[in-house]
Amino acid sequence: MANNINVTASNMSELTSNAFMDCLFKEGEETTNHVKVEGFTNMFELHPQRLEEKRELVTALLAELPAEFKEGWSFLNLCNTKDGEQWTGMHRVCEQLVVMAIGLGLMEYCMSREMWAILPGGVPYLMIK
Repeated sequence: MANNINVTASNMSELTSNAFMDCLFKEGEETTNHVKVEGFTNMFELHPQRLEEKRELVTALLAELPAEFKEGWSFLNLCNTKDGEQWTGMHRVCEQLVVMAIGLGLMEYCMSREMWAILPGGVPYLMIK
């Protein structure tokens, strides 16, 4: 299904940021029903229906990441595609993709936050489910 979306290294950052911003609650919206996701630096509450609408896109974005993420790999490698191209230089954009993917049940942290300090670089390892 993700084949309907044209994802390239050159448009991944923009697609990710735009999708993430759409998943945030707008001013005045009821926030009782939300998807709560722990990011690297912040806790996020996402709009559940708009997040679900992004499932196909997030799946397509994750498909562009290196295969090592299927086994668990460092966040530090998240900014490169499976073809070795850098798709973003911003950790914030990487976090946005991870937050949406975790909120959709497509990705998870390999270890709890308390364990991140012992990992290389002191950053989380992530796994695409």
